[in-house]
Amino acid sequence: MGEEKKVIVFALGSEEYGVEVEKVRTIERMQPMTRVPKAPEFVKGVINLRGVVIPIINLRSRFGLEEEAISDASRIIIVSAGEFEVGLIVDSANDVIDLDTDNIDTPPEIVGGIKAKYLDGIARVGEERLLVLLNLEQVLNRDEILQLERLGD
Repeated sequence: MGEEKKVIVFALGSEEYGVEVEKVRTIERMQPMTRVPKAPEFVKGVINLRGVVIPIINLRSRFGLEEEAISDASRIIIVSAGEFEVGLIVDSANDVIDLDTDNIDTPPEIVGGIKAKYLDGIARVGEERLLVLLNLEQVLNRDEILQLERLGD
């Protein structure tokens, strides 16, 4: 039996993803965003969350997936990338689960059209369920983080 890892489970379409609980600051309902000129396409804008300006990324756009309309189930997951916080728009945030690290495999080159560099692994949950674990450092690579930090200034 390996170590236990707590992850927040969220959905993009029919796929389930996970991100480590330690990296998640809060999960928020959708709220109005201020567009930012010259921001990358996947940056939908910024929000003011309790006095902090946070850039918001549409994870579907970031992964090159088809964008869907925002629904009542849509959420913004505020994650920390180092000392920096960013919001990720997801279709829904489902639950928190414990994963046994022995059940996490290296990701194949592409999963659901998403390149392996964005993934930490594929977790087997029970018999039928697979969970794609995100590598936040790659989802937000260093150059993009620097660009996003300038948006908050």
